[in-house]
Amino acid sequence: MQKRQDSSTQAAFNFYTTREAAKKLGVSVTTVQLWVESGVLSAWKTAGGHRRIPSEAIDAMLAGQQSAVAEDQAHHGRSVVIVEDEPVQREMYRIKFAEWKLPVNLYLAEDGFEGLVMVGKYAPDLVITDLSMPGMDGFEMIRHLVRSSEVNIPAIIAVTALNALEIESHGGLPDDIPVYSKPIPMGVLKHVVERAMRRPAR
Repeated sequence: MQKRQDSSTQAAFNFYTTREAAKKLGVSVTTVQLWVESGVLSAWKTAGGHRRIPSEAIDAMLAGQQSAVAEDQAHHGRSVVIVEDEPVQREMYRIKFAEWKLPVNLYLAEDGFEGLVMVGKYAPDLVITDLSMPGMDGFEMIRHLVRSSEVNIPAIIAVTALNALEIESHGGLPDDIPVYSKPIPMGVLKHVVERAMRRPAR
């Protein structure tokens, strides 16, 4: 009886709580909170400070996730997310990963917002990100990731055309994140990916 009442209440007001959204999207509550705080998911707060997420936002995210992901994950248990706004560079990454035939799933994001969505959904073993991008740039995306108490990324590397002074002017990066000049030599990139994949799977 209670479940029927909760369902009708949700339908009437057309929103999800954070916990309901997490269950619907198949991610943790912390990941949903991260997406809300970064603007990936739109939401509003009640007078008591509780988040309410419109069902339209949840439906849109679900629609974006419905692809060949399940099939890909059945093939490989390891994954890499690359965040890059330049289409030519994204295609180069795609071509090289296909040539290398590494046992990993590759997910390509166009900006930090999309990168956060993919990180929360796929829990990658490695994140490779550009720093200068429209919308949410790599700096902000990395800050969201390192502040999260639950999203645990074993390896993040930055690939950028910015020099050290320019990086510092944006607030810098954590000391444990390597920075490679753009374009990164493909042999170096392959070595980075292979090294990340040698780490024990989570």
